[in-house]
Amino acid sequence: MIQSVNEIYEPLFTTKKRYVILIGGRGAGRSTVASQFANAKLIAPEYFRCAIMRYILSDIRNSIFREITDRAEENGIDDKLHISDMTIEYGQNSINAVGFRKSSGDQKSKLKSLASYNCVIVEEADEIPEEDFMQLDDSLRTVKGDITVILLLNPPAKNHWILNRWFDLEDSEQPGFYIPRLKSDLKDTIAIISDYHSNEKNISDASIAQYEIYKQSKPSHYWNMIKGYVPETVQGLIYKNFNIIDEIPKEARLKRRGLDYGYSNDPTAIVDIYVWNNAFIWDEILYKKGMSNKDIADVIKMQEQDVLLVPDSAEPKSNDELKSYGISLVPAQKGQGSVNQGIQYCQDQTIYITRRSLNLIKEKDNYAWKINKKTGETINTPNEGYDHGMDAGRYAMESLKPTVKDIKIPQYKPQNFMTF
Repeated sequence: MIQSVNEIYEPLFTTKKRYVILIGGRGAGRSTVASQFANAKLIAPEYFRCAIMRYILSDIRNSIFREITDRAEENGIDDKLHISDMTIEYGQNSINAVGFRKSSGDQKSKLKSLASYNCVIVEEADEIPEEDFMQLDDSLRTVKGDITVILLLNPPAKNHWILNRWFDLEDSEQPGFYIPRLKSDLKDTIAIISDYHSNEKNISDASIAQYEIYKQSKPSHYWNMIKGYVPETVQGLIYKNFNIIDEIPKEARLKRRGLDYGYSNDPTAIVDIYVWNNAFIWDEILYKKGMSNKDIADVIKMQEQDVLLVPDSAEPKSNDELKSYGISLVPAQKGQGSVNQGIQYCQDQTIYITRRSLNLIKEKDNYAWKINKKTGETINTPNEGYDHGMDAGRYAMESLKPTVKDIKIPQYKPQNFMTF
């Protein structure tokens, strides 16, 4: 099989290093070259068992999986492959779709061990929380072939774990955006940084013209998603009204305790809400995976102050169990549009986060609306992955929201008017 590979990506096919990071702007052909690599390795005589991955399993079908099958058809090898539902096989070699989550909001499924795999291709790698990636990375341990982990992504905001782990940032010509450079002391990683200029022969003139229009019409989208620079803050950030406070003032009063359940995939998050000077303070109490309901109850009972708990109402069995341990609670109110309404209420308040709440701070810096990566428009749905503490705080905050009956409406008093 002969494939015409963009020369900028040739190191992908020859490297023996564990991590290969393909990062940059749109139109650079990263998914195309990843699918070329997968097809070449699939039909080679050497051992090859590959997991193609995204955060949500169902998202793979119309992305990297289709890219691989398209390349197989273009190269005339599709009739030699056994292609079934999300699996491609050639003799002993195989490519399998694997998600960190089976579906959106799934907390019960756990990423299975990939001990026998020697290649992983992660598309939209910036969507993967660091803890999930570490679990994946630790499970790769076969001795049947060199292990290769390929990450495909547009640059996330500067505080993202991928950038902290692998990249240094240089100032760019555009204030508020940085150029990513692979750290010089890394021995197990290569990075290929590209944008549409690296792939112009495969892009229509109309698409290139549209990219350049974004430079004036949507500059943030242009410098991040098109040019491939790292933004100072995450695009579509939900909360811009949060501030950091060193400690809880003595005059602050504890009013609620919010709880978002997790277990194997997600951490359980507990957040205390204080009222202080017409503002609110969020304080992280718990942020940990593997917590049973008994463990959660024990943590709550250890707190110095007792206060009403507001947990996720989607877990009625867990809520009943917490009640059986003597925890006073009222489940969060949910319904159509309740998430966005709750976010709106929190956005309208002055909110502080205690400096010790490290996970809450990390979440608020990354909690963002989903973005249409083609147009740069925000989608009115929060991204997953950085929402555990944010949800716990929101549940508690919503329970403090004044209702109509709580609002005192001043009585109208008729005035005496002089008529002429």
